[in-house]
Amino acid sequence: MYKSIFTQIKKRIPKISSTEMVALTSGGTSIDRQILQGNVCDLPKPLVKLDKFPKNILHHLLTKFDHTKIYPNENNNRWIQYLAKNKFFSFLIDEEYGGIKLSTNELSNILTKIASVDPALGVVAMVPNSLGPGELITHYGTKEQKLKYLPKLADGTYIPCFGLTGPHNGSDATGSIDTGKVVLNEKGEKVIEINVNKRYITLAPVSNLIGLAFKLDDPDQLLNEGNPGITVALIEGGTCGLKQETYHNPMNAGFPNGTLKGSLTIPIENVIGGERMVGEGWKMLMECLSAGRGISLPATANASSKVACYGIYHYIQVREQFKMPLRKMEAIQEKMVKMVYNTWTIQSSIFLTNNIIDSGVSPSVISAIMKQQTTERGRIVLNEALDIHAGSGICLGENNFLEKFYRAAPIGITVEGSNTLTRSLIIFAQGLNKSHPHIFPLLESMLENNVDKFSKDFNDIVAHSLTLYGKSFNFFNNDKLEKQIIDFACLTNFVALQGGKIKRDQMLSGTMADIFGNLYLAISVKYCEENEKISSILTDFVIKSLLNENQAKINTVVDNLGFEKYLLCHLKSSIQSVSFDEQRRVFDEIMNNKKIIHKISENIHTENNILEKLQYASVTKELLLRDEVIQVGEYDI
Repeated sequence: MYKSIFTQIKKRIPKISSTEMVALTSGGTSIDRQILQGNVCDLPKPLVKLDKFPKNILHHLLTKFDHTKIYPNENNNRWIQYLAKNKFFSFLIDEEYGGIKLSTNELSNILTKIASVDPALGVVAMVPNSLGPGELITHYGTKEQKLKYLPKLADGTYIPCFGLTGPHNGSDATGSIDTGKVVLNEKGEKVIEINVNKRYITLAPVSNLIGLAFKLDDPDQLLNEGNPGITVALIEGGTCGLKQETYHNPMNAGFPNGTLKGSLTIPIENVIGGERMVGEGWKMLMECLSAGRGISLPATANASSKVACYGIYHYIQVREQFKMPLRKMEAIQEKMVKMVYNTWTIQSSIFLTNNIIDSGVSPSVISAIMKQQTTERGRIVLNEALDIHAGSGICLGENNFLEKFYRAAPIGITVEGSNTLTRSLIIFAQGLNKSHPHIFPLLESMLENNVDKFSKDFNDIVAHSLTLYGKSFNFFNNDKLEKQIIDFACLTNFVALQGGKIKRDQMLSGTMADIFGNLYLAISVKYCEENEKISSILTDFVIKSLLNENQAKINTVVDNLGFEKYLLCHLKSSIQSVSFDEQRRVFDEIMNNKKIIHKISENIHTENNILEKLQYASVTKELLLRDEVIQVGEYDI
């Protein structure tokens, strides 16, 4: 019997490429697996760690930064050098090499605070601590590489960048990547010849230590160790043939971004980890470079959302129209509630994610959820804030606290795997195989043609599916979040029957990714409130809103299934709408519960800037100050 089932299922499983297999076996799982089990019961305890990084150095940066474009300008290196020499690039490097290795929580907080001053400055601080080669060298480098490069990365001698994207490989990162080959030089030494053509590389114009990803061939079979394939090597600035001559200008945001080109010859010893790590580049990238997705980009979204919320919170108390402050107008209240709703989900999910990573887990699916959800919701917050700020929001000037974040928002959505790709292919289509408690073992048994193992794995997944299906009929579960987790896990088991179609049916996989992400956000909001006790009113509203979003999507998924929809019609439900009175109540809670605005102001810079003036004006009601803060900029003709 099992042999027949084995044959039928094997026909339906998707083809899994070698790069995808690496992604599936890299990193770990956490709450993502618990969600697909239908029972979230093991959340990490918040870790209390002392801050390592000197507060005076951070404060000096934030107060003295002059808001001129970092790049390009006549003083390109001023603030970059300040960051480098004061060890802002050393947060992932162990102390034995001169670094200041920080907890995830402290790293996230610092990046948020820097980005709250200027997103371009945040990008410059972020890249060496997420996309630079430092972490790769730490994890995979030879002893010699660690001693040579890590101390100089820590003290700012080296400014790092990482080259992956090229003209023909973007979302398909390894599809048409640069190529190199192993050859013997005139001395009989093994070297690598590489043709480099990279673009959209952050810090490329100012970098002097490059981590370079390329496909390495070995036509003459010269390798003693490793295997041909995706490889990562180190290129020092000034290497013969390397050209760093042109730059890009992402949304005029002002951070260095550019190209890497040329025909190079480098020693094989430059491969991170040496010859033995030739061909292991994709695995290295999957395991180590998720910090951009899980930590850095959420931190920048957190910064922009918090600044927008904090500024608008005070602006609507200062700005008057129709002889009343904006906060009295329900249209404004509605937008403010939407802003705080999304900001609260962002900061709560960061709080939980940081604690998960600090507990020793590297959750790849959760990192993808964080990247996609926080950057998308951050853009929503900025859109609503800009509508409220109106004329002052669309005119450039020193009092426009939104413009630089609004311009930069699409960058976070595009980089590190576009949100379109992340939503439709990574979070659910790939995450299903990785996070589900039984699917990957089943895949392994089929890939190994192991019918005996398959029979056990098949029995496990059937038992799991039947148990969840039975639990999904418990209509008397008053815990709406718990009930929806069970329903989603049950729905996932039926969607999985689509097999390889899931990759192609991206409307389905994208919608399932939305539900998956929203459940993680809801769990985060509940977790944050349980640990910090800020506002049960706001917490209940946010969770209800997330679950409402999900229920609409669950209804859509069920309606678009085949025969399965008749078995799952009980999962469909009417939406528990949010009343106008509920929104009014939440708005009053936002305005009157000082813990909320205090939490929103946490880890953003509010000194000696327009945010401080707005706050002071909202308290003092000084007419002259009010008139000053609502003006943006006027320029002589």
